[in-house]
Amino acid sequence: MSLTSIVRKGFEPRQRELLKHNNDGAALQQKVLAYLLNKAKDTEYGRNHLFAAAKGYEDFIKHTPINTYEELKGDIDRMRHGESDILWPGRVKWYAKSSGTTNDKSKFIPVSTDGLKNLHYCGGRDSVAWYLQNNPKSRLFDGRALILGGSHAPNYNLPGSLVGDLSAILIENINPLVNLVRVPKKQTALISDFEIKRERIAREAMNKNVTNISGVPSWMMSVLSCMMEITGKKHLEEVWPNIEVFFHGGVAFTPYRKQYEQLITSPNMHYMETYNASEGFFGIQNDPTDKSMMLMLDYGVFYEFIPMDEFDSDNPTIVPIWGVETGKNYAMVISTSCGLWRYILGDTVKFTSTNPYKFIITGRTKHFINAFGEELIVDNAEQGLAYACQQTGAEVKEYTAAPVFMDDKGKCRHQWLIEFAKAPADVKEFERLLDTKLQELNSDYEAKRYKDITLQHLEIVVARNGLFEEWMKLRGKLGGQNKVPRLSNSREHIEVLLHLNEE
Repeated sequence: MSLTSIVRKGFEPRQRELLKHNNDGAALQQKVLAYLLNKAKDTEYGRNHLFAAAKGYEDFIKHTPINTYEELKGDIDRMRHGESDILWPGRVKWYAKSSGTTNDKSKFIPVSTDGLKNLHYCGGRDSVAWYLQNNPKSRLFDGRALILGGSHAPNYNLPGSLVGDLSAILIENINPLVNLVRVPKKQTALISDFEIKRERIAREAMNKNVTNISGVPSWMMSVLSCMMEITGKKHLEEVWPNIEVFFHGGVAFTPYRKQYEQLITSPNMHYMETYNASEGFFGIQNDPTDKSMMLMLDYGVFYEFIPMDEFDSDNPTIVPIWGVETGKNYAMVISTSCGLWRYILGDTVKFTSTNPYKFIITGRTKHFINAFGEELIVDNAEQGLAYACQQTGAEVKEYTAAPVFMDDKGKCRHQWLIEFAKAPADVKEFERLLDTKLQELNSDYEAKRYKDITLQHLEIVVARNGLFEEWMKLRGKLGGQNKVPRLSNSREHIEVLLHLNEE
């Protein structure tokens, strides 16, 4: 009897519980809200917003405002300095560092002990539960799991308090039994220098019987490419003959799928998408034939949704899960057991089904580039361009930017198409200044640019005079409220513009 067949039985109770997602979604969410309000009623935030008196959803929203990071930042900073019972009971010791906002280079998302238990780790457990259910012949636990992680550092030098990548916080607090079935060893997983870590992971893992891998597609491909170079092999199954599944999330998988299918040619290979972020674990692709994900409704997170066509209005409609409609684009709002209350996550989703509640991620609430986990926002771009113009005397008339996805060597970059009103004397110097400033403004972009491992230096293509106006006219979008899309996660717009630029 294989180890997997023994472990599989331990997942059966949870597999039965997951069936409630098919028909009881609203009830699951009402139970979660009651738990959150009761748990946090004696915190400073709970007292200020009358959590103790709330009898249900209507009472909750009556006294609790919609929040962005800016509204919660002051409370979070107090928590980071050691204050207790602010947004969540007790002292929160861990903070996930995420990409910043208009006003800050980084956000620091609280990760409570309760949040680790009933929000973050639950997603990994349920991903395995569904995978085993869908694959009765799986030998998942007969080998090792390669799980990538980031790094962390002390938080304000407070004892036991850490700040860093969520993945590093998860590894630091993981059940010791999990370390028996994972690679690399903890010390390697938490190395801060990715260039060093990548090679060490590759060397530690290449002689193990790895059956499953988990991580962000861009980072994972970089590690696997390194291992292929070391071993001299062409296909991953030559190194790991029993590899069977990649649990992936963080960025869209579509740009990477072809690369992975070229690297892993085994017909027994599976791919399972998850929706996890610094703020929590929200969705799992439970059906391999359906690209949409199941919204996880019995974790420590209560969901609300703002229709995107009302997002910028003064008084938008906000609905709980039982108020959503299929085919409509929503901004996600969350309240969690980490102390985020009615928090605008920044992601947009569209429901493909409401019985059960299944969805696809459609983008961000603002223009962005997040092809490789860099989460570059328009404000970063505007500040970066302003700095480069100031230093060179250049003037930018119009611009757009998009990713250039990885080549066969695992390299990628951002491509900027800029129409200058006054061109810089040296475009390469303008590139350097812009790239440097973006790293200063955005910690995730900075991390991906480190030693050109994930992101290479950005590229600027100079647009001919009048290009953008011509393009907008061709689209019937000249004038009025129509705007050139500044940042895009796809190459749909920039490819057309580049073609026009050559004419």
